[in-house]
Amino acid sequence: MSTRIAFLKGHGTENDFVIVPDPENAIDLPPAAVAALCDRRAGIGGDGLLHVVRSAAHPEAEGMAAEAEWFMDYRNGDGSIAEMCGNGVRVFARYLQRAGHATEGDLAVATRGGVKTVHLAKNGDVTVGMGRAVLPEGDVTVSVGERSWPARNVNMGNPHAVAFVDDLAHAGDLLSPPPFSPAAAYPDGVNVEFVADRGPGHVALRVHERGSGETRSCGTGACAVAVATARRDGADPTATGTPVTYTVDVPGGTLVITERPDGEIEMTGPAVIVAEGEIDADWLEAATSA
Repeated sequence: MSTRIAFLKGHGTENDFVIVPDPENAIDLPPAAVAALCDRRAGIGGDGLLHVVRSAAHPEAEGMAAEAEWFMDYRNGDGSIAEMCGNGVRVFARYLQRAGHATEGDLAVATRGGVKTVHLAKNGDVTVGMGRAVLPEGDVTVSVGERSWPARNVNMGNPHAVAFVDDLAHAGDLLSPPPFSPAAAYPDGVNVEFVADRGPGHVALRVHERGSGETRSCGTGACAVAVATARRDGADPTATGTPVTYTVDVPGGTLVITERPDGEIEMTGPAVIVAEGEIDADWLEAATSA
């Protein structure tokens, strides 16, 4: 490992990430190292970490290398691995543009949730093809304190439980994972979204992200919320042939989610790189072994 390691810091609707460029997958990033880097007081700080690797250089992505040159090796803030992060993909694409690996237009990004199509627009927005939602059968309930709500089980490459509430304050502090049942519905944990209506085609959410706690935004969560809201409202583009669009307010901004008649979901929002620098490898080694 070199004495210093390059990093950048970016966010998408204030869902923030440490970005570690590592084209040849040469940097060892065990969970403790990721958690140290994402620590907001003792590290750089972030909801998660974007490890930027060429698909051909990563064993989990080499099978996607023919479709996508770059692999988003995404980690949650606690160091655990996640299948997908919608805001992270937008920031990942913005980094590739900044580094000269991508230009305005379309780009393919490999993730553990499959290859995602990204469009870098001239106005600075980034649109991500998030794939199709899967709606597993079965009733799910989530709870906060004495309150509980039925939730819609939506999988966007990662699992979500979407609960509609009268007031977002009912979600509590979201410091710990909201209990859910049945346990078999989410054997690996779940992202929980609490949703309130704001008007026609317009909702707001708060979210507890698995492995990160409450975050300012969750891209896959916004997609899951849009799909759950559409079904609640009696809309299914795959049945009607008419696309459905929802504006989804998150604590860190606004995302626009469209579900197309072919089932593909598109998410549009901002992505910003705010800083770049170097990580001291000696500090990282010490933090990891502490």
